[in-house]
Amino acid sequence: MITRLDWYIIKKFLGTFVFAIVLIIAIAVIFDFTERMGDFIDKDVPLSEIIFDYYLNFIPYFANLFSYLFTFIAVIFFTSKMANHSEITAILSSGISFARFARPYFISAGLIAIVSFALGMWVIPYSNKERLEFSEKYLKRPYRNYEKNIHRQVEPGLYVYMESYNVNSKIAYKFSLERFEGGVLKSKLLSDFAKFNEETNKWEITNYYIRDIDSLKESITKGTRIDTIINIHPSDFNYRNTIVESMTGGELNAFIESQRMHGVTQIETYLLEKYRRISDPFSTFILTLIGLSIASRRVKGGSGMHIGVGIALSFSYILFMRISSQFSVKGNFDPLLATWIPNLLFLLIGIYTYRQVPK
Repeated sequence: MITRLDWYIIKKFLGTFVFAIVLIIAIAVIFDFTERMGDFIDKDVPLSEIIFDYYLNFIPYFANLFSYLFTFIAVIFFTSKMANHSEITAILSSGISFARFARPYFISAGLIAIVSFALGMWVIPYSNKERLEFSEKYLKRPYRNYEKNIHRQVEPGLYVYMESYNVNSKIAYKFSLERFEGGVLKSKLLSDFAKFNEETNKWEITNYYIRDIDSLKESITKGTRIDTIINIHPSDFNYRNTIVESMTGGELNAFIESQRMHGVTQIETYLLEKYRRISDPFSTFILTLIGLSIASRRVKGGSGMHIGVGIALSFSYILFMRISSQFSVKGNFDPLLATWIPNLLFLLIGIYTYRQVPK
């Protein structure tokens, strides 16, 4: 049963949370606009596109991305004020346990986590499409593919190799196509380069020779040009890693499986995005626990001391998130562990601080 005290805390929690979001997003938008104003002027970007295509989509993305930190700041802020006004002392003195006092905090955190999860999985990706399209059109340099020695499995038993790929000319250099049956090589095509023809949706292969292997017999076919249809498209090479931000949960899972089927090895960035959409809402509960445990104590520094500690912990959490993510992308660290280790570490901190609170 939710009591009047619960409603009192829930209203304070959610009200402060919304206030923190509005305040910090206003600052973020001002800084972002100041930084990009030169690009907007140079590219002669229409004001309507800046407002409706970019910033109206930037705001929900940014708010949801750091919702767990806004939660933490909100808890620290209003709980420290309650502690300084002796409200918490009066509540606990009336016979209410600290665990019971914490219940409305976790109800509020649960509401925020559910909304954040739903937004991140199904709503924000649609708004990100417009934001990313705007960035590609006005803010970012034309994409160039720097990947070398590209291997792709285009379908079971059929593999493509290219030394490099030019996204502007749609040409794959040092192109080869291998077909396996039962793990045995049956056919191999080698060519100087292959170019994708958008009118026919076929690859035009130039200066090729094909080696067909049939048991102990081999045959070689040479030619200057041949057209073929392969389950691989120039768009597979012409995207940035941020494209996954515009995918819903189901689309992201399908994209990751597609990349695995093609034999793409560097998919850690995509996996980090997938696991982050789950771990970030969960971190809302952890940071609520830490914020409540720290701010419920009445100290000499008052709210200023609590806010200072809260900011320090916030930066520490972001730092751990960045470090673990980089270990996953640049090293061999498992992306699932990379997203969850900061949560597990701060959960231990939360449990410790909770036990230190005078009950």
